[in-house]
Amino acid sequence: MDPVTFEVQAGITAIDTFYGGRERYTAAYLLKADEPTIVETGPTTSVEPVVAGLERLGVGPGDLANIVVTHIHLDHAGGVGRLAARYPRARVWVHERGARHLADPTRLVASAARIYGEERMASLFGPVDPVPADRIRSLADGDRIALGGRVLDSFHTPGHASHQVALVDSSTGAVFTGDALGIHLPDLPGLRPATPPPEFDVELAVDSIERIRARARSVLLFAHFGPIAEIDRICDLAERRIRSWAEAVRTALTWTEDLDEVTALLEEQARADVETGAEAALDLERFEILSSVRMNAMGLIRYWKKREERLAGTGQAS
Repeated sequence: MDPVTFEVQAGITAIDTFYGGRERYTAAYLLKADEPTIVETGPTTSVEPVVAGLERLGVGPGDLANIVVTHIHLDHAGGVGRLAARYPRARVWVHERGARHLADPTRLVASAARIYGEERMASLFGPVDPVPADRIRSLADGDRIALGGRVLDSFHTPGHASHQVALVDSSTGAVFTGDALGIHLPDLPGLRPATPPPEFDVELAVDSIERIRARARSVLLFAHFGPIAEIDRICDLAERRIRSWAEAVRTALTWTEDLDEVTALLEEQARADVETGAEAALDLERFEILSSVRMNAMGLIRYWKKREERLAGTGQAS
């Protein structure tokens, strides 16, 4: 499979990771600098397309200086151990809460297996190799990664995951969003939330979207998939989608806690979010690979139950 790369901003090139063998689902991004840096790796099944993309862009095994992941979910960082082995000079940057899970991915893999199942995990992600602890660098809110000629500023964007960061490029003002705004496919006008268990939080997610809106000066660079220049429009849409999906699940929970029933109701919301047309069924299938309605339902059910428990503990009504 020939590598697919395309420039998204001055000195920033997207590499299609061919997630699960599929084109235009997940992107990694190479920043051209004195210290060449890649943001996101995709899973282990994506390592060869990423390496081929880096080779096409002139980055050899001894050249890559930094590997940065927005969070440790396997579609973003599952391949970091294998990729780090191919680029022995590269430091691996991740939020401080995720660092230990890259060094020992046992719990990370077990958590993903409960959500995806062993067979689907193997086909989408492949094995997850540990990263040597001495190569891992932890990121906190406000930390900076100096690349030589440009800087990546890290800021904490929890909600989708407690350990997620967004990154702003000093040279262009582009922001790498991870999954903070959800899933956007380049040939589909919709946007799907990403609300997986076990950590999704509505209030934190909305606050993170506002933090991204405030920092972006040019484009938003989605891991799924590619650049979006309409910053206010997509931030507004992301907030509306999160709130409408959360409200749909909250309403469902007033009469059922059955996951199949809640998922069926949320599927109605998902269909309403996609413009009708001949490609609607295919588009929904593509969204399902990256952010299934069932997984989102699981995350939102857990969110509402944890919220009720917190309110009950403080004596407040929901």
